[in-house]
Amino acid sequence: MDINKILSKVDHTLLKQSATWEEIKAICDDGIKYKTASVCIPASFVKRAKAYVGDKVKICTVIGFPNGYSTTATKVFETRDAIYNGADEIDMVINVSKLKDKDYDYVKNDIEFVRHACPDNILKVILETDLLTKEEIKKACEICIDAQADLVKTSTGFVKNGVGAKVEDVELMYQTVSPFGLKVKASGGIRDSEKALALIKAGATRLGTSSGLKIAEEMRNK
Repeated sequence: MDINKILSKVDHTLLKQSATWEEIKAICDDGIKYKTASVCIPASFVKRAKAYVGDKVKICTVIGFPNGYSTTATKVFETRDAIYNGADEIDMVINVSKLKDKDYDYVKNDIEFVRHACPDNILKVILETDLLTKEEIKKACEICIDAQADLVKTSTGFVKNGVGAKVEDVELMYQTVSPFGLKVKASGGIRDSEKALALIKAGATRLGTSSGLKIAEEMRNK
């Protein structure tokens, strides 16, 4: 696959707690230079980053991150604040506890309220697949279809000892949502070109990774 095509699928990500403005600025510069799909950054940097990049690269941020168990009202406030500050795309974490309790109405309403808070923006819903069974992954995808999300996403990358994006999970997510027009974002543990290409082959149209440029360089050198 063409290197530029790979980079166009990458949400160039920096979400570590210790991130500084100079580091955020650097990934914004990279996102512009390499034409990545977006840069995914903490909400507190969105306003400054948007002023810095303008329309040269999309700004993505995370909601209810990384645990997903904040209240719906809190997630809605975070979303509205992020959009006000200039975010183009929203990645929200589902309430995994409610999913495991089979409180599906809560999970759906949680997503729907965030959807209503960003009606004109891309909404990706993080399932945190490391914590779910295959049946729960499929059910979460079905809820995302009903709640009118744009993409379903594997992971935050913050689960201790988690694997992150797995090919079989992406395949299941793609098979479940693609007939309804939703897409799949693979995220978590994507550090080399072999894994990136396998996830794309499995159905991922976005890759959330801090290693996108390294992956592109690997491909260039093959």
